[in-house]
Amino acid sequence: MISAQTVLTIIVINIAYVSLSTIRMILVMKARKVLATVISTVEIFIYLMGLNIVLSNIDDPLNIIAYCLGWGAGVWLGIRIEGWLALGYTTLQIVVDYTETKLPDTLRAKGYGVTHWVAEGRDGPRLVMQVLAKRSLEKKLLLILQEHAPKAFVISYEPRFFKGGFWTRRMNP
Repeated sequence: MISAQTVLTIIVINIAYVSLSTIRMILVMKARKVLATVISTVEIFIYLMGLNIVLSNIDDPLNIIAYCLGWGAGVWLGIRIEGWLALGYTTLQIVVDYTETKLPDTLRAKGYGVTHWVAEGRDGPRLVMQVLAKRSLEKKLLLILQEHAPKAFVISYEPRFFKGGFWTRRMNP
C-alpha cells in the first residue's frame, strides 16, 4: 500500500530536482561555471534520493504518476525562477517612425545605452535603435516604448559576448 506521504515526497523531490536542473542549464549557457557546479551537486543528490524512493516502490503506478507530475511541475517552476532571476542582458532593435527622433534621448535619460541610425522603410524613413539592457529591465523598457512609441517594431534577443563600448566598463568595473 502506497502512502500519501510517499507520493507527496516524490512530487516535491522531482519539483526541486527539475527546477535546479533548469537553472543549472541556464547558468551553464551564461558561463556561470562555479554556481552551475554547486547547483549540479545538490541537483544530483536530490535526484538520487527521489529515484531511490520511486525504484523501491516501482510496483505502484501512483509513484510513477507522482514522478511525472513532479517533473512537469519542476519544469514550470524552473522556468518561472529563471524569469524572476532574469540573468544577463538583452538587446532590442527598435524601429519607429522617423519623426520620433526624441526617443533615443528619452531612453538615454532613463539609463539605457542607445545607438541609432536612419533607415529606409516601405513607407519612408525610419529611426532604428539598438538598445542594450539588463534582462531584469526589459519589461520596464517595453513599457517606456509603449508610452512613447506604441507602434514601434521591436525585436529582442540575448547577446552572448561583449567587447568595447561603455556597457563593458559598467559590467566589469
